[in-house]
Amino acid sequence: MKLGWIDLIKAKKRFGQNFLKDESVLQKIIQAMPNDNLKVVEIGPGLGDLTKRLLQKCEKITAFEIDLELCGYLQKRFSDEIEQKQLELVCDDILKQWSQDAPLVDENYHLVANLPYYIATNLILKALDDKKCQTIIVMIQKEVALKFSSRAGEKNFSALSILADSVAYTETLFDVSSECFEPAPKVTSAVLKLTKFSNYLDEDIEKALFENQKELNDFKSFLKVAFSAPRKTLMKNLGQIVKKDDLIKYFEDLEIEAKLRPHQLKSDKYHLLFKKLK
Repeated sequence: MKLGWIDLIKAKKRFGQNFLKDESVLQKIIQAMPNDNLKVVEIGPGLGDLTKRLLQKCEKITAFEIDLELCGYLQKRFSDEIEQKQLELVCDDILKQWSQDAPLVDENYHLVANLPYYIATNLILKALDDKKCQTIIVMIQKEVALKFSSRAGEKNFSALSILADSVAYTETLFDVSSECFEPAPKVTSAVLKLTKFSNYLDEDIEKALFENQKELNDFKSFLKVAFSAPRKTLMKNLGQIVKKDDLIKYFEDLEIEAKLRPHQLKSDKYHLLFKKLK
């Protein structure tokens, strides 16, 4: 089913805009939302079709929109909700609002977004690092979704998979064909859901994994080296930063096969190996 707003404003290529026009996809996204009273943050509301459905389900929403023309349109379309303070519309670049050392908003929230492909990975990583963010539901390029949601042994298992797997349960919910958008992108999209473990645990698991932001950044650098040449063995890749004799000992201590390739080692073993290398 097509929606009726897409002819009002043309998508802008510089913002990577592709307006979702399929009603059934919007309903599936809403159904995937957690049933609680946490604030919802929407990135890139576009023409506001998902925003409209979020307002019917959620008590408080903060939406970030970089396109000033769309902001003007959204301010008119949702003037009542903005006046009643159910919706806060922030007309600015989300990357300027979201610093590394501070949460995006000052309370726990769920993130929902139809992300432009060119910034999708960066924003998901920021959401994973943001301790206030409890759930992430994003529509992104399918290839990127698989890199976040794959398990060890699968060909798409990557550094992104490990970072996501360290703090959240990840799943690719469903594919979205290019025909569901206007204009139609050249790739298939998918809806990715990441539910932070902190939703289920009393203790923040991230504190157990990393002592501070620097250690997390060091872990990301370690993973970058580990996956620098996916077809080579993990030991060969890590040989760029660690002496071979030390690597052999660490692999033996952790019962890691010397011939394993990066995508074949489970996330927990990567954490143990990182601790050894420290």
